[in-house]
Amino acid sequence: MSELLRVEHLTKTFTSGLIGGFEIRAVDDVSFTMKKGEIVSLVGESGSGKTTIGKLILRLIQPTGGRILFEGRDVLQMSKKELRRDYYRQVQAVFQDPFASFNPLYPIDRSFDLVFDSYLPDVSRGERDEAINKALVQVGLNPDQIRGKFPHQLSGGQLQRILIARALLLKPKLLIADEAVSMLDASTRIDILNLLGDFRDRYGTSILFVTHDLALGYYISDSTIIMYRGTVVEMGDTEKVFYNPLHPYTKMLLESVPDLNVKWEFKGIEPEKEEETVYSLQGCRYAPRCPRARKTCFRSRPALLEVEKDHWVACHLYGGE
Repeated sequence: MSELLRVEHLTKTFTSGLIGGFEIRAVDDVSFTMKKGEIVSLVGESGSGKTTIGKLILRLIQPTGGRILFEGRDVLQMSKKELRRDYYRQVQAVFQDPFASFNPLYPIDRSFDLVFDSYLPDVSRGERDEAINKALVQVGLNPDQIRGKFPHQLSGGQLQRILIARALLLKPKLLIADEAVSMLDASTRIDILNLLGDFRDRYGTSILFVTHDLALGYYISDSTIIMYRGTVVEMGDTEKVFYNPLHPYTKMLLESVPDLNVKWEFKGIEPEKEEETVYSLQGCRYAPRCPRARKTCFRSRPALLEVEKDHWVACHLYGGE
């Protein structure tokens, strides 16, 4: 598969507080690539920077540094006209809260019309209706029961399917699904994941699947990127990352997945003692929580090394130090 997206040394810094605040490097020197037709899961806790990366790729916010190359073109150098005409025609997104993606004052048909008006203005009304109905059927919805309805008359699962149907109209080369199933019930989640997989198989669309749920990421993705506090700690082939986790953080995440055969027992919660101090660390940001941390972990940032084919880790345990 040929390369579709390349992210190079991407960085985004925010300032917390107006007076006496501190800088937060929400995304810190992140690099990765995506191939055409590949599904990549971006996994991490809240605050890991995964959603920020999605917004940066979509140009919803501007990076502090780095490059984003889409089919070899520098996205950050594109004008607003080029973004609308070329980029957003090929890069679409489905976000976490489907209700927030619709204007409650208009029926859902308006969201489809906006797609045609912006990107396919020459399509006739009859062709529009045919394309919309076909897209709705492809995502498992009956057009007669959906069209003309307002957002509050539909469920979250139906609205999420409509958002995917809207993306189907453009057949984008890249779809960013940012926590796209986190607000849905368990059975609907699997339906949406299967729909995304079918979307890839049918059109060759690459999908960046942003999630905090390891199980969902494993279910759908070809490759996995594990993030912690703005940095990539491990990435590679999904089977290798899940069945041979190398970074202590990845191991902790996998060990934290609930076991259905074990009754839960409350053992208390150990509060984190990081926040602003972790962003000023010269070394690994996981070091304050890592049971295997050494002095060098606090002093220097580990490089991302390929320890086996299609499997990288950023940890001094594997850096030969």
